[in-house]
Amino acid sequence: MAEGQTTPLTTTDTRAFSADAIARAGGLIGEGQPVAVPTETVYGLAADARNAAAVARIYAAKGRPDFNPLIVHVQDLSAAEKLGVFGKVERALADRFWPGPLTLVVPRTAGCPVASIATAGLDTIALRVPGHRAMQALLAASGAPLAAPSANASGGVSPTKASHVLATLDGRIAMVIDDGPTTAGVESTIARVRDGAVEILRPGPVTAAMLAEASGLAVTGVEGSEIVAPGMLASHYAPGKPVRLGATGFAPDEYGIGFGAVLGDYQLSAGGDLTEAAARLFDALHAGAASAKTKIAVATIPQDGLGAAINDRLSRAAS
Repeated sequence: MAEGQTTPLTTTDTRAFSADAIARAGGLIGEGQPVAVPTETVYGLAADARNAAAVARIYAAKGRPDFNPLIVHVQDLSAAEKLGVFGKVERALADRFWPGPLTLVVPRTAGCPVASIATAGLDTIALRVPGHRAMQALLAASGAPLAAPSANASGGVSPTKASHVLATLDGRIAMVIDDGPTTAGVESTIARVRDGAVEILRPGPVTAAMLAEASGLAVTGVEGSEIVAPGMLASHYAPGKPVRLGATGFAPDEYGIGFGAVLGDYQLSAGGDLTEAAARLFDALHAGAASAKTKIAVATIPQDGLGAAINDRLSRAAS
């Protein structure tokens, strides 16, 4: 079998989070197989970031474009500094938000052992210290930095439950660790420090205001279309049906995703709570994709705070 080719599977082993499940998953990681595991954001498809063949199996399972880099997860800042070069501001952000849903893009260290396929050949690396017990346990059990994009077919809706993983990857990966729904519901904020400012490359749970307060710097958005971090493809999170945004009502052929006073088939948050809406977003898109209706429509979501991340994902789903 050619290097990086996935081994044909018939079923995916799904196990509830436990010490035995983590031990089994750690063994699979050591064998070069990707394993689906929850983080506080979404379920990730994790493999040893140092093993080019293992990372290739992530790409193969997801059908992911090879120019889209992956986030590498590590246990703590000390582990991160073995892979990337951190300045004063990056350390301040890491101290404030790690473990948690912030990914920092920094230059690779001279001796960085992460396979270039994981960073799409870039001289930078996207690093995160996750806060979820399952991912932290798997990092400890495997002893490896783990490349882990969302555990779904590329371009599809990101998974916030084990069942979402199985919807597109059942039989294509060896194992899923089921530890219930994720809490943040959208992927991590991705940021880098450049030209005396913090630049948000992908909005997420750590907002611009939070980054500004922690860094003491201005916070900007990314300019241009260069792919420098995960999640920057123009079309992403597609549920396979036309998606209409800013809806104030829903047509009979539309699966309505409501928010606040706008009621639908699925309510992101009846009380207009953006944190609740973020946690339910991908579940709503999965439900819309599985419904008998041919279209999906989503109520207007405010742009402030976490709403920026929600609208970013929705605009990609609609593109």
